[in-house]
Amino acid sequence: MNGSRRVIGSDLARVDAHVVQPEEYDEIPELTDAFFDRAEIRIGDKVIRPGRPPLPQTKVQTTLRLDRDVVDHFRAGGKGWQGRINAALRAAMAG
Repeated sequence: MNGSRRVIGSDLARVDAHVVQPEEYDEIPELTDAFFDRAEIRIGDKVIRPGRPPLPQTKVQTTLRLDRDVVDHFRAGGKGWQGRINAALRAAMAG
């Protein structure tokens, strides 16, 4: 910040002093499941990210050169192609 104050053109003291009247509650939207689905979940200051839980065995990022036709074959299957390559390598490890 450069120290200058931004002028917002609103009387915030008047807004803060306003008490919501019962008839104004009709203007407040209902909190739906969709609202809560988009909500940010926090524990203290830490944001909790929903999603897949951490794997017991972590992944290691590496550079691997594969033949173009091998990569094309796995990519043709759509999303998750890297995981399918990992599964194929794991199956090869098992014998």
